[in-house]
Amino acid sequence: MTHKTLPEPQWPRDFKDRLTAPLPEFRELFNVTWYGGLRSGIGDADQIPVRRSGGLPRPPAGETMATWVGHSTFVLQVDGLTILTDPVWSRRIPGVRPRLTPPGVAWSDLPRIDAVVISHNHYDHLDAPTIRRLPRDTPVLVPARLKPWFARRGFTEVIELDWWESASVGGVTFDFVPAHHWSKRTPWDTCKTLWGGWVIGRSVYFAGDTGYGARLAEIGERFPGLDLSLMPVGGYEPHWFTKAAHVNPAEAVRGHLDVGARRMATMHWGTFVLSGEPLLTPVRQAREEWAARGLPREDLWDLAVGESRSFVPGGEHATAGRPPVVVRPRPRAEPPAQGRRRRVWTAASLTDSGLERMGSSSPSAHSAAWSQ
Repeated sequence: MTHKTLPEPQWPRDFKDRLTAPLPEFRELFNVTWYGGLRSGIGDADQIPVRRSGGLPRPPAGETMATWVGHSTFVLQVDGLTILTDPVWSRRIPGVRPRLTPPGVAWSDLPRIDAVVISHNHYDHLDAPTIRRLPRDTPVLVPARLKPWFARRGFTEVIELDWWESASVGGVTFDFVPAHHWSKRTPWDTCKTLWGGWVIGRSVYFAGDTGYGARLAEIGERFPGLDLSLMPVGGYEPHWFTKAAHVNPAEAVRGHLDVGARRMATMHWGTFVLSGEPLLTPVRQAREEWAARGLPREDLWDLAVGESRSFVPGGEHATAGRPPVVVRPRPRAEPPAQGRRRRVWTAASLTDSGLERMGSSSPSAHSAAWSQ
């Protein structure tokens, strides 16, 4: 194993060949929006469970803890690291109603963040106001061709990966895995960046956004014995329109079983109104599907916003894909080093072929992030 600086990765012009279903045509989108198919009443918003205890609990020694902040954002505490998934602390994101529930953990209660994982570039998963609040030396793991978005904002520790590639931060392995989804942030960048999920510590599967399909079972085959899956259950009506990119609750449970994790935590509901189902239906139907399949109730983590649970990792964890890139974060007490190139210990380069930088930056239609 030699000490070397990785070359800039090279990627294809776009990733449309990774799609497993055609993208919606404008006429379909117009019809759904015009007839209210993506609108939902918010009269039940006061029934969405919120459990903000004040501060972030720490897991018992040897355990992994997951805290649901809302939507697809979790605080994961894994082997001494604090990790954020698709962090969104903003009150608003472009194009939808304001947030229904506050973030489950106040930003001011977070410890130093050791790593951030991003599943794809849609606004409800990649939130610029929240990202701006992070120190610029925070390690950020992103899909292929999304690194320039972070580099333009001054981030110095950005690792972009293709499916089945791995990186290691502070001794925890991050594997980027496929999803049935797509990417778009402006009218001109459809599928220019990749999308996917993450297997963290060979123990926790974070789905990001995904439709149901064969890629979920492939993840389970490559990573047997996972402890926890973080599965989206909302954002699915009308399902004829969304099913290529969003599972419904029954498909979420089926996908969890395909992945083969012991426990499933629900997410992607109760925060932003993105689709037509009633607000409380996603978690209710997930419970019904779970019970119908005779699965242990204690293994369904239908968390309240702000709720935390922990587990002792165990089971068989196979090595998947290429050897991981090992990133050794600077000590916490050391001030950020500006302008220094990231150096890594690696046995092999991650790259294969054809880089083109992303074009224009994303639109500036963002709202201020909540501080609480």
